[in-house]
Amino acid sequence: MFGSLCWLIDVYLKGEPLFNMFGFIMCLSATAARALKTVLQGILLSSEGEKLDSMNLLMYMAPIAVVCLIPAALIMEKDVVGITIALAREDSKILWYLLFNSALAYFVNLTNFLVTIHTSALTLQVLGNAKGAVAVVVSILIFRNPVSVTGMLGYCLTITGVILYSEAKKRNK
Repeated sequence: MFGSLCWLIDVYLKGEPLFNMFGFIMCLSATAARALKTVLQGILLSSEGEKLDSMNLLMYMAPIAVVCLIPAALIMEKDVVGITIALAREDSKILWYLLFNSALAYFVNLTNFLVTIHTSALTLQVLGNAKGAVAVVVSILIFRNPVSVTGMLGYCLTITGVILYSEAKKRNK
């Protein structure tokens, strides 16, 4: 969070051509929500009084996610239902793509729960940050996306944090 605030100050002082305050606030909100979800699932998976297994936790969390995401999709993505139906009429493969995407999401969530059981909620958060940095590097290599010096410093800070966390975990063993 501190790194994000430093980055925000730097962007305001120097300027970033692709910066959008609403997007930045949504990114911070998503990060905070992901952290809260991860800590909550860590408590539910390891607490003696509330101990759940991965499958049961997924069974309880999936409907909550649907209730939250369907209205958001309908509000933010205009005519998403009509567009999806039109695409399905044109090419029935889209239904298979949606089914495949749903199956992948299921296995990602199940894997997240298993990682949380065997490590910790903090480790899952660090892995999520590392995944984001790797996605940016792959994006740069494949799509040649431009990255500012400020962005590069932020990614380096993220990787440094992942390495420091890894070293601290090794020392505690």
